[in-house]
Order: sequence, then structure tokens, then C-alpha cells
Amino acid sequence: MNSVPGLFNYWIAVALMMAGFYVVIAQGNLVKKLVGLGLFQTSVFIFYISIGKVAGGSAPIISDGVSLYSNPLPHVLILTAIVVGVATAAVGLALVVRINERYGSVEESDIDRMDKEAERTAEAATTEKHAEGDR
Repeated sequence: MNSVPGLFNYWIAVALMMAGFYVVIAQGNLVKKLVGLGLFQTSVFIFYISIGKVAGGSAPIISDGVSLYSNPLPHVLILTAIVVGVATAAVGLALVVRINERYGSVEESDIDRMDKEAERTAEAATTEKHAEGDR
């Protein structure tokens, strides 16, 4: 039971990961899906930073009496991942804006219904054109 507080970061990461995954799967709204992806991404950041910390380790600065150092690489990689994540979220939101302009909705069910109606209309027009050509 003594190790439970030491695992707190991991439990938070797992909870955020499952919450983000649930939002991505369960929601039909594209903006909500992007928020879910952001939650999932944050959980990965927390997990990666948690495994990068060495218990009792100090910053990687050479000094007298220090023999155990924490590796700074995971933290640097997460900084890069945060920048990439912000850029990805911006692109995702830009796509949602374009989808909303095109379909007038950001709900998956509405977009899917409109696409199927457009396919049926195009198919009917093609069939009609072939029928006229055969006459």
C-alpha cells in the first residue's frame, strides 16, 4: 500500500487516457472528438514525463556529491510533442471549420447522411444519363 502515492501520476494518466478515448469513440461532434484527442494526448505527456523521472535523481548538472541524475531527454521530447500537438489541434479545428462551411454541421451523423444523399443523387443522375444515351 505504500506504493500507491508513488503511482498517482500513472493513475491520472490512465484515467485521462480512458476519458479521452471514450470521448473520441462516443461523441459524434467533431469538436468534442478533438477535445478527446487533446485529453488522450495530455495523458501520454503525463505518462512519459512520469517514467522519465528518476527517484532521488537530480538535474543533470555535474556537482560534488551527486551520483544519480535524471535524464532530461523525455522532458525535452514532451516539449516538442506539445508544440506538435498544438499545431495538430489547429489543423483539426481548421478542418472542422471547413466541414461546417460545407455541410452546415459538425455532427458525424448529419455529415454521413448528407454524403449518402449526394451519392444517391449522383448515382441516379448517372443512371439517367446512361438510359438517355441508350435511346
